[in-house]
Amino acid sequence: MGEEPSSLQRTPALPDGPMPKHAQLREILRELADDELPHGAAVPSERDLAVRYGVSRLTVREAIGQLVTEGLLVRVRGKGTFTARPRIDWQVHLASFTEDMRRRGMHPETVLLDAAEAVPPPATARALGLGPDEPAHWLFRLRKADGMPMAVERGWYHPQAVPDLLDQDLTDSLYTLLARRYGLRLESGTQTVLADDADAETARLLGLRPGGSVLVFRRVSTARGRPVEDMTSWYRGDRYQVTMQLDRDPGE
Repeated sequence: MGEEPSSLQRTPALPDGPMPKHAQLREILRELADDELPHGAAVPSERDLAVRYGVSRLTVREAIGQLVTEGLLVRVRGKGTFTARPRIDWQVHLASFTEDMRRRGMHPETVLLDAAEAVPPPATARALGLGPDEPAHWLFRLRKADGMPMAVERGWYHPQAVPDLLDQDLTDSLYTLLARRYGLRLESGTQTVLADDADAETARLLGLRPGGSVLVFRRVSTARGRPVEDMTSWYRGDRYQVTMQLDRDPGE
Protein backbone atom coordinates (compact mmCIF):
# COMPACT_ATOMS: atom_id res chain seq x y z
CA MET A 1 0.00 0.00 0.00
CA GLY A 2 3.02 2.26 0.16
CA GLU A 3 4.41 4.28 3.06
CA GLU A 4 1.99 5.95 5.45
CA PRO A 5 2.06 9.76 5.53
CA SER A 6 3.83 11.20 8.52
CA SER A 7 0.61 12.90 9.69
CA LEU A 8 -1.03 9.51 10.22
CA GLN A 9 1.95 8.31 12.23
CA ARG A 10 1.66 11.33 14.57
CA THR A 11 -2.11 11.19 15.07
CA PRO A 12 -3.12 9.82 18.52
CA ALA A 13 -5.82 7.22 19.06
CA LEU A 14 -9.32 8.59 18.58
CA PRO A 15 -10.93 9.78 21.82
CA ASP A 16 -14.40 8.97 23.09
CA GLY A 17 -16.68 11.98 22.78
CA PRO A 18 -19.83 13.42 21.26
CA MET A 19 -18.59 12.80 17.69
CA PRO A 20 -18.67 9.08 16.80
CA LYS A 21 -15.29 7.54 16.04
CA HIS A 22 -16.24 6.70 12.48
CA ALA A 23 -17.06 10.37 11.89
CA GLN A 24 -13.73 11.44 13.45
CA LEU A 25 -11.85 9.02 11.21
CA ARG A 26 -13.85 10.09 8.16
CA GLU A 27 -12.74 13.70 8.62
CA ILE A 28 -9.12 12.64 9.14
CA LEU A 29 -9.22 10.69 5.89
CA ARG A 30 -11.00 13.55 4.12
CA GLU A 31 -8.20 15.94 5.08
CA LEU A 32 -5.61 13.39 4.00
CA ALA A 33 -7.25 12.91 0.58
CA ASP A 34 -7.87 16.63 0.05
CA ASP A 35 -4.54 18.05 1.21
CA GLU A 36 -1.78 15.44 1.25
CA LEU A 37 -2.27 12.62 -1.21
CA PRO A 38 -2.20 13.03 -5.01
CA HIS A 39 -5.08 11.72 -7.08
CA GLY A 40 -4.89 7.95 -7.46
CA ALA A 41 -2.70 7.44 -4.38
CA ALA A 42 -3.33 4.52 -2.03
CA VAL A 43 -4.65 5.19 1.46
CA PRO A 44 -3.58 2.96 4.37
CA SER A 45 -5.29 -0.41 4.64
CA GLU A 46 -8.29 -1.01 6.91
CA ARG A 47 -6.07 -3.07 9.21
CA ASP A 48 -3.42 -0.33 9.46
CA LEU A 49 -6.02 2.35 10.15
CA ALA A 50 -7.72 0.22 12.81
CA VAL A 51 -4.42 -0.35 14.63
CA ARG A 52 -3.28 3.25 14.23
CA TYR A 53 -6.43 4.80 15.67
CA GLY A 54 -7.48 2.09 18.13
CA VAL A 55 -10.82 1.39 16.44
CA SER A 56 -12.51 -1.66 14.95
CA ARG A 57 -12.25 -2.51 11.28
CA LEU A 58 -16.02 -2.07 11.08
CA THR A 59 -15.54 1.56 12.16
CA VAL A 60 -12.83 2.01 9.53
CA ARG A 61 -15.01 0.41 6.87
CA GLU A 62 -17.90 2.75 7.71
CA ALA A 63 -15.69 5.86 7.50
CA ILE A 64 -14.18 4.80 4.18
CA GLY A 65 -17.59 3.80 2.80
CA GLN A 66 -18.97 7.28 3.41
CA LEU A 67 -16.07 8.86 1.51
CA VAL A 68 -16.49 6.37 -1.33
CA THR A 69 -20.16 7.38 -1.56
CA GLU A 70 -19.11 11.04 -1.71
CA GLY A 71 -16.70 10.23 -4.56
CA LEU A 72 -13.58 11.24 -2.62
CA LEU A 73 -12.20 7.68 -2.39
CA VAL A 74 -12.57 4.67 -4.65
CA ARG A 75 -12.22 0.97 -3.83
CA VAL A 76 -10.42 -1.32 -6.28
CA ARG A 77 -11.10 -5.00 -5.75
CA GLY A 78 -7.97 -6.89 -4.72
CA LYS A 79 -5.82 -3.74 -4.55
CA GLY A 80 -7.17 -1.42 -1.86
CA THR A 81 -8.61 2.06 -1.50
CA PHE A 82 -7.36 5.06 -3.45
CA THR A 83 -8.03 8.77 -3.72
CA ALA A 84 -10.42 9.44 -6.60
CA ARG A 85 -9.98 11.82 -9.49
CA PRO A 86 -11.86 15.07 -8.88
CA ARG A 87 -15.30 15.20 -10.47
CA ILE A 88 -15.80 17.43 -13.46
CA ASP A 89 -18.22 20.18 -12.52
CA TRP A 90 -20.76 20.97 -15.22
CA GLN A 91 -22.24 24.45 -15.14
CA VAL A 92 -25.55 23.80 -16.91
CA HIS A 93 -25.72 25.56 -20.27
CA LEU A 94 -26.37 24.67 -23.90
CA ALA A 95 -22.94 23.58 -25.15
CA SER A 96 -21.41 20.52 -26.72
CA PHE A 97 -19.32 17.98 -24.83
CA THR A 98 -16.34 18.80 -27.09
CA GLU A 99 -16.56 22.53 -26.33
CA ASP A 100 -17.00 21.86 -22.62
CA MET A 101 -13.95 19.58 -22.34
CA ARG A 102 -11.71 21.87 -24.39
CA ARG A 103 -12.68 24.79 -22.18
CA ARG A 104 -11.44 22.74 -19.21
CA GLY A 105 -8.10 22.05 -20.89
CA MET A 106 -8.95 18.40 -21.54
CA HIS A 107 -8.67 16.49 -24.81
CA PRO A 108 -12.11 15.34 -26.03
CA GLU A 109 -12.57 12.20 -28.07
CA THR A 110 -15.68 10.71 -29.68
CA VAL A 111 -16.14 7.08 -30.67
CA LEU A 112 -19.03 6.53 -33.08
CA LEU A 113 -20.64 3.24 -32.07
CA ASP A 114 -23.59 3.28 -34.46
CA ALA A 115 -25.56 5.58 -36.75
CA ALA A 116 -28.77 4.79 -38.60
CA GLU A 117 -32.05 6.01 -39.98
CA ALA A 118 -34.86 4.54 -37.89
CA VAL A 119 -38.30 5.21 -36.51
CA PRO A 120 -37.87 6.79 -33.06
CA PRO A 121 -39.93 5.89 -29.99
CA PRO A 122 -43.23 7.77 -29.61
CA ALA A 123 -41.91 10.22 -27.00
CA THR A 124 -39.07 11.27 -29.31
CA ALA A 125 -41.38 11.54 -32.32
CA ARG A 126 -43.58 13.92 -30.34
CA ALA A 127 -40.58 15.92 -29.11
CA LEU A 128 -39.24 16.36 -32.66
CA GLY A 129 -42.66 16.95 -34.21
CA LEU A 130 -42.53 13.82 -36.37
CA GLY A 131 -45.35 11.56 -37.52
CA PRO A 132 -45.80 8.12 -35.89
CA ASP A 133 -43.91 6.22 -38.63
CA GLU A 134 -41.58 8.98 -39.79
CA PRO A 135 -37.86 8.07 -39.47
CA ALA A 136 -35.16 10.21 -37.89
CA HIS A 137 -31.36 10.11 -37.70
CA TRP A 138 -30.05 8.12 -34.73
CA LEU A 139 -26.51 8.40 -33.29
CA PHE A 140 -24.89 6.25 -30.62
CA ARG A 141 -21.58 7.65 -29.38
CA LEU A 142 -19.05 7.21 -26.57
CA ARG A 143 -17.48 10.43 -25.27
CA LYS A 144 -14.05 10.51 -23.63
CA ALA A 145 -11.88 13.17 -21.99
CA ASP A 146 -8.10 12.65 -21.74
CA GLY A 147 -8.73 9.03 -22.69
CA MET A 148 -11.24 8.37 -19.89
CA PRO A 149 -14.78 7.24 -20.75
CA MET A 150 -17.09 9.99 -19.54
CA ALA A 151 -20.46 9.60 -21.23
CA VAL A 152 -22.58 7.50 -23.54
CA GLU A 153 -24.88 9.43 -25.86
CA ARG A 154 -27.92 8.18 -27.75
CA GLY A 155 -29.45 10.95 -29.82
CA TRP A 156 -32.20 11.48 -32.39
CA TYR A 157 -32.06 14.30 -34.98
CA HIS A 158 -34.79 15.75 -37.19
CA PRO A 159 -34.19 14.50 -40.76
CA GLN A 160 -35.48 17.64 -42.46
CA ALA A 161 -33.25 19.92 -40.38
CA VAL A 162 -30.10 17.84 -41.02
CA PRO A 163 -30.89 15.82 -44.18
CA ASP A 164 -27.52 14.13 -44.85
CA LEU A 165 -26.24 13.99 -41.27
CA LEU A 166 -25.28 10.31 -41.47
CA ASP A 167 -22.84 11.03 -44.32
CA GLN A 168 -20.82 13.47 -42.21
CA ASP A 169 -17.88 13.02 -39.83
CA LEU A 170 -19.62 12.33 -36.52
CA THR A 171 -16.50 11.93 -34.37
CA ASP A 172 -16.06 15.62 -33.56
CA SER A 173 -18.29 18.34 -32.15
CA LEU A 174 -21.79 17.77 -33.49
CA TYR A 175 -22.85 21.31 -32.59
CA THR A 176 -19.97 22.71 -34.66
CA LEU A 177 -21.07 20.50 -37.56
CA LEU A 178 -24.66 21.74 -37.25
CA ALA A 179 -23.48 25.34 -37.35
CA ARG A 180 -21.00 24.99 -40.22
CA ARG A 181 -22.89 22.68 -42.56
CA TYR A 182 -26.51 23.48 -41.81
CA GLY A 183 -26.31 27.00 -40.41
CA LEU A 184 -28.04 25.79 -37.25
CA ARG A 185 -27.12 27.10 -33.83
CA LEU A 186 -29.08 25.48 -31.03
CA GLU A 187 -30.80 28.36 -29.26
CA SER A 188 -32.69 26.78 -26.40
CA GLY A 189 -33.33 23.45 -24.79
CA THR A 190 -35.28 21.61 -22.16
CA GLN A 191 -33.18 19.28 -20.07
CA THR A 192 -34.16 16.67 -17.50
CA VAL A 193 -31.56 15.26 -15.07
CA LEU A 194 -31.92 12.13 -12.98
CA ALA A 195 -29.77 9.56 -11.21
CA ASP A 196 -29.97 5.95 -12.33
CA ASP A 197 -28.19 2.61 -12.39
CA ALA A 198 -26.26 1.77 -15.54
CA ASP A 199 -27.51 -1.09 -17.68
CA ALA A 200 -25.00 -3.75 -18.76
CA GLU A 201 -24.07 -2.13 -22.09
CA THR A 202 -23.71 1.39 -20.69
CA ALA A 203 -21.71 0.11 -17.72
CA ARG A 204 -19.32 -1.77 -20.01
CA LEU A 205 -18.71 1.29 -22.19
CA LEU A 206 -18.11 3.55 -19.18
CA GLY A 207 -15.92 1.06 -17.32
CA LEU A 208 -18.44 0.59 -14.51
CA ARG A 209 -19.83 -2.52 -12.90
CA PRO A 210 -23.42 -3.29 -14.01
CA GLY A 211 -25.77 -1.19 -11.91
CA GLY A 212 -23.10 1.45 -11.25
CA SER A 213 -24.24 5.01 -10.60
CA VAL A 214 -24.81 7.30 -13.60
CA LEU A 215 -26.28 10.75 -14.15
CA VAL A 216 -28.78 10.76 -16.99
CA PHE A 217 -29.48 13.90 -19.03
CA ARG A 218 -32.29 14.08 -21.59
CA ARG A 219 -32.16 17.22 -23.70
CA VAL A 220 -34.53 18.44 -26.41
CA SER A 221 -32.91 21.35 -28.25
CA THR A 222 -34.29 23.77 -30.81
CA ALA A 223 -32.88 25.96 -33.58
CA ARG A 224 -34.85 28.63 -35.44
CA GLY A 225 -37.81 27.81 -33.26
CA ARG A 226 -38.06 24.15 -34.29
CA PRO A 227 -36.88 21.00 -32.46
CA VAL A 228 -33.70 19.50 -33.90
CA GLU A 229 -32.28 17.16 -31.27
CA ASP A 230 -33.58 14.73 -28.66
CA MET A 231 -30.51 13.33 -26.92
CA THR A 232 -30.03 11.27 -23.79
CA SER A 233 -26.57 11.09 -22.16
CA TRP A 234 -25.37 8.79 -19.41
CA TYR A 235 -22.44 10.27 -17.42
CA ARG A 236 -20.31 8.45 -14.88
CA GLY A 237 -21.63 9.50 -11.47
CA ASP A 238 -18.16 9.29 -9.92
CA ARG A 239 -16.61 11.70 -12.44
CA TYR A 240 -19.33 14.27 -12.98
CA GLN A 241 -21.36 16.66 -10.90
CA VAL A 242 -23.81 19.39 -11.85
CA THR A 243 -23.91 22.96 -10.59
CA MET A 244 -26.93 25.20 -11.24
CA GLN A 245 -27.44 28.89 -10.57
CA LEU A 246 -30.69 29.35 -8.66
CA ASP A 247 -32.49 32.69 -8.49
CA ARG A 248 -35.62 33.33 -6.46
CA ASP A 249 -38.67 34.34 -8.46
CA PRO A 250 -39.16 38.05 -7.57
CA GLY A 251 -42.93 37.52 -7.76
CA GLU A 252 -42.95 35.03 -4.87
